[in-house]
Amino acid sequence: MYDKEAAKLEEIKKINGDPSLKGKSRAEMGLEEFTRTEIRSAVMGIHISITEEIIARASRCSNEGKFQWNLNNKTSSWIQTTYDAFHKERPSNKYKDVQKEHKVLHKLAQECFLPKGGGTYTLSLEHKVFLYFLVTFEKVNLPRYMFHHMIWALKESEEDDKKHIPYGRLLSEIFYQGGLLNVLRQTGVESDEHLRTVTGMFINGITLRYIGIVKKFVKRESDLKESQIVSDLMIDFPPISKQDIP
Repeated sequence: MYDKEAAKLEEIKKINGDPSLKGKSRAEMGLEEFTRTEIRSAVMGIHISITEEIIARASRCSNEGKFQWNLNNKTSSWIQTTYDAFHKERPSNKYKDVQKEHKVLHKLAQECFLPKGGGTYTLSLEHKVFLYFLVTFEKVNLPRYMFHHMIWALKESEEDDKKHIPYGRLLSEIFYQGGLLNVLRQTGVESDEHLRTVTGMFINGITLRYIGIVKKFVKRESDLKESQIVSDLMIDFPPISKQDIP
């Protein structure tokens, strides 16, 4: 993750190497200006950068709407607001007594919008507020939520040595639209075997039976099926690589 703190560490490293740079601007230090938080990495030697704008373009979502993050779990006014929305006048505040519609949204959040991997988990306050926006028909800034969730996953992987990678399908789309997969194809390594392509699960009637919303589910030929159809290339997709377009 490249944020203000990472940019500051860059400056400190430069000054430690050359004390005369102290007090100089980033440009005078030979560094790029810090403009926004990014997720930086390298795939097959190609340096890439993922931002909110790139996520918004790849997911065909508007980069605007409600967003709440880093809430205080003890003093935030959202604690009472979300409790009233999901538990007030219910038998208890346990998951089994949540409304059916809210159970489905909870499942969507943990599997699709803000996935953590593994089984059912207790929602954080931020995630409860996210669901509150959906329940009250407020427009949410989904790309921003996804970007911050990616950052959370990065920190988790560094601190707890976890290997969970959220939004695998979205990352594949970003690499495809950004030209990366085309470069791999040209070098002869872009194939399902080399890239270990997998098709993710999706929510359907079986899911509703699993979480107790329906008792019986009959599979039909018209139901959604796994697919590997490739998206159309976007002509104006923002670059994800700092290198020149191949």
